[in-house]
Amino acid sequence: MKRLIPIPLFLLLTISFTYASTDDLKDEAIRLVDSQKDRLIEISDRIWDYAETALKETRSSKELINYTKQCGFDIKEGVAGMPTAFIAEYGSGKPVIAVLGEYDALPGLSQKASAKKEPLIEGAPGHGCGHNLLGVASIGTAVAVKDLIAAGKLKGTIRYYGAPAEEAIGGKVYMTRDGFFNDVDVVLAWHPASQTQADTGQSLCMVDIQVEYFGKTAHGAADPWNGRSALDGVELFTHGLNMMREHVPPSVRMHYVIKNGGNVPNVVPDYAMVWCYIRDKDHDGVNELLKWVRKIADGAGLMAEVDVKFTINTGYYERIVNIEGVKLLHENLVRLGAIKYTKEELAFAEQLLKAIGVKDKKLDGTVQMYELPPPPPTKGSSDIGDVSWITPLIHLRAVTHPEGVPGHSWGIVACGKHSIGYKGMLYAAKAMALTAIDLFQDEDARERIRKEFEESTKNSDYKPYIPDGPPPIPAP
Repeated sequence: MKRLIPIPLFLLLTISFTYASTDDLKDEAIRLVDSQKDRLIEISDRIWDYAETALKETRSSKELINYTKQCGFDIKEGVAGMPTAFIAEYGSGKPVIAVLGEYDALPGLSQKASAKKEPLIEGAPGHGCGHNLLGVASIGTAVAVKDLIAAGKLKGTIRYYGAPAEEAIGGKVYMTRDGFFNDVDVVLAWHPASQTQADTGQSLCMVDIQVEYFGKTAHGAADPWNGRSALDGVELFTHGLNMMREHVPPSVRMHYVIKNGGNVPNVVPDYAMVWCYIRDKDHDGVNELLKWVRKIADGAGLMAEVDVKFTINTGYYERIVNIEGVKLLHENLVRLGAIKYTKEELAFAEQLLKAIGVKDKKLDGTVQMYELPPPPPTKGSSDIGDVSWITPLIHLRAVTHPEGVPGHSWGIVACGKHSIGYKGMLYAAKAMALTAIDLFQDEDARERIRKEFEESTKNSDYKPYIPDGPPPIPAP
C-alpha cells in the first residue's frame, strides 16, 4: 500500500498565488491599455486624417514607429523590401508572441466623421476598412504586454508587425515569403466589425490577376479592317468569365474592372487591360479556377487576333482557423463582456443607418457576442491567411460600426473617428492583451495550439502567389 505524502502548505500557497497572479496580470493589462487611451486615440485620428493608400503609408507607419520607439521597443524598418513595413520587438527568448497591425486606407472613400455622407475631399482616400483603428489597437496590446515583460511579470518576446498594403499587394505575404514569421509561436490579430467574436470564420483564398491585350491601331471609320482591337480581347474575356459563373461552385466569387479600354472611339485600341479577383474557399479551388481563366484569356486573344499577357499580381491564402486558440480568446471576451454605448452613440448609429438606407432600426445598446459553435464563414480575403499557414493565428472581431453598414464604405470611415470606433479599438487591444498573457504563461495551451496547427498543415503545399522579386513599390 502506497503511503500518501502530504503537500506542504507553502506549496499550496505557491500554486494558489500562481493562479491568482494570472488573474491579477489580466487586470493590470486592462489598466495598461486604459492608461494609453488618449495617446492611442490621438494616433488613430492622425492615421485617419492621413488616409494613405497601399505602400504610401509613410506618415502612418512613422506614427506607429515613433510610439513604439518611445515605449522602448527595438525597431526594424523597411521589412521585406517595403519602406512602410516594420517590426517592433521587446523582450528575449521564447515564447515569441506576435500582434499584427495594418494602416492602409482605400481609394475614393473620403468622409467626415459625420452620420451623413460628406466627403472631406471629393475622390480622396478614406479608412473604409477601419485600418486606422486596427493598427493602433494592436500597438496598444503590444505596449501593455511589453510593460509586463519590463516589470518581470512575463518572460519571452512580444513583437508587433507593421504590415502595409493589405488592400493591395498584401504586405504580410511578402513578410511570410521572406521568413519573418518563422520563429513566432502564436500570432494575434483582429479586424473592425459589427459583431464581437472570437473569429471562427475561414476567409476565402483569392488571386489578383490582370489580363492585358495588345492589338493593332487603325482609324475607326476609314480602315478599321487594318486594326485589331485589344478592347475586343478584353470584352471577349469578360464575356467568357461571365459565362463561366454558371458552372462554378457557390463558394466562388469573381469580380473585375476594365482599367484601360482605349483612348477615343474613332481609334481602334491597340492596348486594353482588365483587372480581376478570383476567390474560392481554399487554394486548391482557386488553382483549378486559374487554369480555366487562363484558357478563357488565351481564347479571347485568339478570337480577337491580339496578343495576351496573363499576370498574377498577388494572392491571399485562406485563413486556417485554430479552435484551441479561439477557445482561449473567447474566454477572455467573456471576461471583458460586451461593449456598452451611450444614448448619443446610439443616436449617431441610427442616423448613420438611416442615411445608408437601413430604415426604422432602433438600437438598444447591446451588441451580440457570438458564442461557440462558430458563425458562418466570412466571404472576404486577407493576407493574414498566409500568416496562418506559417504559424498559428488567433483572430478577433470587435465592434467598431453598427450592423448594416456595408464593408468598404463611407459609413465605416465615419465611425473610424468617432467614439463608437474608439471603444472597439480599445476593447480589441484589451482582448488581445489578455489572450497574450495566457499564451506567455500557459505552455500547455501553446502546445495544444501548435499541435492543432501542425495537424492542419501536415500536407501543406504553401507557396505564396506573389511573383519573384521585390514588392512593386509605387513611384513617389
